[in-house]
Order: sequence, then C-alpha cells, then structure tokens
Amino acid sequence: MSTSSETWIMETFNPASTRTLVPRAAASQTGTHRQQGSSLSALLSTLIPIFVIASIAFLLFCLFQKKFDRVYGPRTYLGVLDKSERSPKQTAGFLGWTKEFRQVSDEYVLGHSSLDNYLFLRLFKILMVISFAGCIITWPVLFPVNATGGGGETGLDILSFSNVSNPVRYYAHCIMAWIFLGFVMFVISRESLYFAYLRQAYFLSPWVTSQISSKTVLFVDVPEHYQNEKHLRQNFQDVRHIWLVNDPEDLEDLVEERDEAADKLETAEVKMITQYVKTRNKKGDRGVPEEDRHQNGHAAGVYIDPKDRPTHRTKPLIGKKVDTIQWGREELHHLIPEVAKQQSEQRHGKGKTTSAVFIEFTSVRAAQAAFQQVAHQTPYHMTPKEIGMKPDMVLWKNLGKPWWQVKIFSALSTAFVAFLCVFWTIPVAFIGVLTNVNYLTNEIPWLSFLNSVPSQIMGIITGLLPALLLAVLMALVPIICAMLAKQFEPTLGAVQLKVQSWYFAFQVIQVFLVTTFTSGAASVVTQIVQNPVQAPQLLAKNIPKASNFYISYFVVFGLAQAALQLLNLVPLLFVMVLGRLMDKTPRKMYNRYVSLAGIGWGSFYPKYTNLGVIALAYSCIAPLVLGFATVGFALLYLAFRYNILFTMGTDVDTKGRAYARALQQLTVGIYLAEFCLIGLFAIGTSGSAASAGPLVLMIIFTIGTILWHVQLRAAVAKHVVSLPSDLLAEQDDGREQGRDEEKGYTNGSGHGAKKVDSGSSASEYQVPHSANPPKPPTGLMGKLKGFLLPGRFASAAVISKHILSPHLANPVRAYTQKEREEAYMHPALTAETPIIWLPRDDFGLSKQETHACEREVGEGVEVSDKNAWVDESGKVQWDERELKKAPLYEDEVQY
Repeated sequence: MSTSSETWIMETFNPASTRTLVPRAAASQTGTHRQQGSSLSALLSTLIPIFVIASIAFLLFCLFQKKFDRVYGPRTYLGVLDKSERSPKQTAGFLGWTKEFRQVSDEYVLGHSSLDNYLFLRLFKILMVISFAGCIITWPVLFPVNATGGGGETGLDILSFSNVSNPVRYYAHCIMAWIFLGFVMFVISRESLYFAYLRQAYFLSPWVTSQISSKTVLFVDVPEHYQNEKHLRQNFQDVRHIWLVNDPEDLEDLVEERDEAADKLETAEVKMITQYVKTRNKKGDRGVPEEDRHQNGHAAGVYIDPKDRPTHRTKPLIGKKVDTIQWGREELHHLIPEVAKQQSEQRHGKGKTTSAVFIEFTSVRAAQAAFQQVAHQTPYHMTPKEIGMKPDMVLWKNLGKPWWQVKIFSALSTAFVAFLCVFWTIPVAFIGVLTNVNYLTNEIPWLSFLNSVPSQIMGIITGLLPALLLAVLMALVPIICAMLAKQFEPTLGAVQLKVQSWYFAFQVIQVFLVTTFTSGAASVVTQIVQNPVQAPQLLAKNIPKASNFYISYFVVFGLAQAALQLLNLVPLLFVMVLGRLMDKTPRKMYNRYVSLAGIGWGSFYPKYTNLGVIALAYSCIAPLVLGFATVGFALLYLAFRYNILFTMGTDVDTKGRAYARALQQLTVGIYLAEFCLIGLFAIGTSGSAASAGPLVLMIIFTIGTILWHVQLRAAVAKHVVSLPSDLLAEQDDGREQGRDEEKGYTNGSGHGAKKVDSGSSASEYQVPHSANPPKPPTGLMGKLKGFLLPGRFASAAVISKHILSPHLANPVRAYTQKEREEAYMHPALTAETPIIWLPRDDFGLSKQETHACEREVGEGVEVSDKNAWVDESGKVQWDERELKKAPLYEDEVQY
C-alpha cells in the first residue's frame, strides 16, 4: 500500500496565468464574447467541476469512513503499528472522528508517528500564518492604492499592480514589501530556531537516546588498513560495537533466488488448495472422496491430478515447463543450506569488506563528537557520512563506492536535472500558451475556429485541460530524480533530501517562472509583434495579471487535494475491489493490512513549498492571492492532519531535515518578490523618474535580505545535523547522577536530575536538567508572546518538559543479543528463509502439503497453515483480529 499511496495523489495544477481582459489591440478582432477575456470563464469552468468533484469525494469519505476502518482509521486500532491502544469506536462515524480530530493535538504525532510527519503539518500552519498575516498587512493599503490607480483595468485586475499608472504610488508597494517580507523573514528565522530547539529536545528524549541508531555513525571511504576493529577502536573513544560492511557478492543473488523460489512455492500451494476446495464444494463433497484418496505413507492422502497442479516455465516463453510446487521444493532444498553456509562464512570474517563501517558508541555524546570531528588526515577519507540512520534506511550497494565516484555521479545527475529544467520548458511552455490560446487566433489563421467555440468550453480548454496535462507531465520528474539519487546517496533519507532540492528547483523554474512568463508573453503576442520596442512595458503590465489564475489555483488545489487526501482513493479501491483481485495469498493480505502508507518527502515538500513561493512572489503586486492562499493552505492542513493522525505511517526518516530545507527554500519567494518589484519599478523609471525612489529602496532591502539569509544559514547550518555539546554534557551528567541516586547519594550540586537514558517509566523528562523552564503561555496574547519570543518559550527545555514528555519519556524495549549483533549487518547476511504460509482447508490438503514441504525441503524451512483458511466459496481468509498470532508477525525492533 505504501507504494501506491503516492501514485493516486494529484501532483499539481498548472500555475500558468489566465487573463481577465483581452489587450485592446486584440479585443476588436476577437468577437464580442472575447472582450471580457478568458480568465472569468476559466475561473468558473475550473472551480465548478473541481468543487463538484471535491464535494462528491467528501461525501464518499463521510459514507465510507465508518465502514472501512482499515482505510480511514488504521492507527486507531492496529496496536502493532501504534504505541497507543485506542478503540476504533472513538473514531467511528462522522461525529466521532471529528470530535477526536479536534481533541488530539498536533504534538500527538511526535510520539505516535514521527518528527517528519509533525513538521510536515507544521509547514502548512506556517504558510497559513504567513498568508493570513499578509492579508492583514497588505490589503488595507494596497487594495485602495491599486483600485484607484487609474490604469483602466476592470474585474480582478483593478486590485493588482497592473492598474497603477502613477509611479508615485509605487511607494505604497515598496513600503508594504518592506513590512510584509520583513515579517516573513522573521517567521523563517523564528521557525529555524524553533526547529533547532525541537530537534534537540526530540533527539535527547529517552525514546530516541535509548535506540542504537542514535549512537551509531556511518563512516565511508575508510582506508584499507583501517578496516579492522583494532585500528578503529584506537582511532575513536567510547566505542561499543563495530560493523564492517561486507560485500556479499554472490550471496545476495542466492538470497534473492531463495526468496523467489519460496514465493513461487507458496503461491502455487495456495492456488492448488483453493482450486481443490472450489472443485469439491461445487460437487457438494464434505470430505475427501474415495477416488481422491491414495496410500503413500499416509492414512488418507489427497490425490491431485497432475494436470490440476500449478506449472510455470523456468524461462519466459522458451523455458522448460515444470511443476511449480516440485520445482520450488527442489530449489529450496539446495538453496537453503547453500545460503546458510555462505552467511556463516561471511559473518565470521571470510567475506570481502567494503570501505564503509558502522560504529556504535557508548553514548549519544560520544557519537556526536565522532560525527563532528575530522577522523583522517587525508581529505575525503574516513568521512562521517550519517548519524542516527536506521538499518532499513541504508542503501547498501552505495556504501562501498569511492568518494570520487560519488561526486561524479552527483555532478552528472545534477547536470541532467538542469537539462530537464531546460528540456521540459518546451512542453510546459506549450501548456502555458494553451491557457491563452484564444489570443493567438489573430496571428495564426488556422486557429480562427476557436473564436466560435462557446466560452464555457474555451474555459475548460484554457483552464482545466492545461492543469491536467501539466499534472501528468510533472508526475514523471520526481520519479526520475529519485532514480538518479539512488545511484550514489547512502540512505533513503539522503535520497529524499536530494530529490527535494532538485525537484524544488524544477518546480520554481518550470511550474512557476516558465509558465508565468510564457503565458504573459502569449497574451500580448499580437501587440509585441506589431511593436517589439514596447515588449518590456507590455510584459510588465501583463505579467502581474498572471495572478488571476492563482486566485483560483490555491482554492482549486486545496479543494482537490484535500478531498482526494480524505477519500484515500487507492487504498479504498484496494479494499473494495483491487485487493480481492490481486491478494490471493495470506501473506499478501497480511502485508497489505499491516503496512501504513507514508509520504515521499522529496516529491511532496517541493510542491507545497512552491505554493508558498508563489504566494510570496505575488504578495505585493497582486495581494488578493494571499487570501486564497490562506484558504488553500488551511484545507490542505486539515486534510493532511486527518491522514497523519489516523491513516499514515512514515516510510522514510529525514530526521526533520526536509522541513529545515523547506524553510530555506521559502526564501526564494522573498527574492522573487523583490526582483519582480525591482523590475517593475525599473521599467516604470523609463516613463517617469518618480519610481526611482521605490527602486532604490527595494535594492537596499534586497541587499539586506541577502545579508540576513547568509547569516541565518551560517547560524543554523550545524544545528540541522548535530546536537549541541552543552546539552549532551548535561545529559551525561544527569545519567551519572541518576546512577549515583540509585546507590543512595547525590552529587555536590544537590540538583536531582531525571535520568534520560535509563529504563525508568517516568512520565516526564527535561533537557537541560538544571533549568526550570516556564510553561508555554496560553490565551491569544500568550501565544503571540510565545511566538515572538521562541528563545524563552520554545527552548529545548520547554519543549522537552511540557510538550514531548507525555509521548517520549519512556525508552524503547531492551535489545536481545541477536538484535544487537545483527543491527547493521548487510541484510543478505541475516536474511532468514521466508515462512511458507498456507490457508487451512477442511479436506486436509493444507496439512498434507505442509508435511510434504517440510519433508522434501528438509531443515531450514517452516511451513504453517495457522490463522488462515479457505472458506466455502474457495476464497482465502485470515484472522485480522489476531495479528500477533499470524505466522509472519514479528515484534518490530526500534533501532
């Protein structure tokens, strides 16, 4: 389900502009119904169908929400997936889930989902605050200034910069830009500081510090003479465990062949059992008929005609046709011992090692010190690459690649993405032109038939169709980016961060800049052809009108995404239809049932960050966009909040770095807003010197923005990846003091600090221990005070004691010796033979096949027919109420 969860979500609508007015030179030639332009009809033609679709989707959600708990509330009752054990009755029905939706805070996500999911929700809240504050700041000033600007515009354009003809009025836009963009800079600074504090409190919580990953560092490009425990322990202090990364060579292929054979055997066995049950039930037999009995060492065996046994070809089309069950047993008979032999040899030092190593330290402080130090005298050698990565996030094939190869791959991949940004301009520009295709009928005669097309149909062609075309086009880009990043990045988290950087640049260039400028040019192409000298002025006047599309874009995007997110369409289809067609074995049913879909940060963050960039870019030249952006972000926040609370898991852990990167990417919107105003003011100076003042002021403000941005990045750079030494020292002091208190005495300071790294079930913890942080203020003024003073009311101590303590105060369960030893071994060295899970039947065929598999395969295979059965109709069923009794169930290890 996790793989399909991303595919159904609509990527984006086309942020190309559509206009309200036809240029005067073109209006006289395009017919009377064109004189009001395409924007108004496109707005209605786009909003109406999307609103209808969104309403239907929401009604379906309300209808299905109570009926399909697995789709709309798995986190409320799947105890193996959620640290809480809540009753599904709490969220049953519309009133039930809305009540709990209101009562549960966003901080609940920190303890029962992940830091990434919590911060993803916070991004929408921040974008909402920025947009709403922008409305309060800009609307009272810029609406009157623009509306009375005397530019001759009508409709929504009278509220934009394009309606201002007197350059003296540019001072209003300049001053509002100083105030609003300054506020945005404060919010980004404040959130960067808050993220640093939250990250410190989160990663110093007992829940996280008790995990092996929090004390483990990945080193790459380890010199050959360092690839042994002796040298590594000499080079680092406080080392607890070392995992040299093996190159499994042929073992990985053998494991894959073994698992594939087990899967084919299981699928064939289930198919044969279900088919036999269907045949017997059709004939009305309740027991094994006499003709199906045979004596072959069993009292009452079940005979299956060879023609009814599943078969397959060893190679597609040309391979030999074999009995799948017999073939699978024979393959497992020789593969299982061969895999076990090679695993044993490589685990005992006979395998080839790579230039990567995982080192677990005795404390978080020691691990952080090793991660931040220079480990080798030669650059690019013994490089600390990652800290805190979980074993299932590691891309093992990339660990042994030398640094120069990684850099070449990275450079070539970046160059290819840059090429995509250029190459994609052609189809995206075509879509941008399509939004204003009715304006091209003057210069392209064969398009004149569009003049006779009804305005409603033209609205769909210029509004909805480009949005859908761009959505399909954009869906391919993050897939390509992820494929490239997986060729050199060491972890899945690093892959998502790389995709986020690439895809955001692509979104800004293609989805925003290219479509905006091509659409602005297309709408005045006739006038530009007739008078090329006036091109800058014409574009300057028409590009602000590109905001007309975004007026509907944010609400349309918010409505469509919110409704589709709530409907959870693909999981719903799998539960209702597709799952019944595709899931024919107990294994497939179980895996789909217990898997929670996650969010691909690399593809999701850029889309919504780009929305924020668009809102900021148009904030001072078309402030009406901010109001619709507020509504759009609010709808998206509510939809994602529901899914993260009740339906979603976490596929990839970036440790919150995707959010920190999104904050930095929002500054692109500030720069675009400034450059746009500078350009418009500069063009204005050609007609009047009155705009020189605003121009100079905006240049000064832009220089200030650059200085602010440089300082902010320098201030928070290390806090995004590392933990501060002062808090780590206090953590260690608290742990040591806790040990002393257990012995009956305290240290000289007399401060009784709670143990952070102990097994205590304390309900709260505090970082740092010696502080007495104030409670977060309440009430409207209190929250405003807390927002303005994050250093006091949102410090690591405040967050840890008053926000995280109820959720993360307890450590993870103790690890077994086996779990510790195998934590960061290559999966090929630890992979066990899959259990063959068969459904039980009333005729004894599953029992017969279970014994036959164990007998013919031999030692090393486990076959079970527990907790699954074939019903009277011949369909496979399993006991969803007893997850922990399923043969495939394993207690998840929190590494």
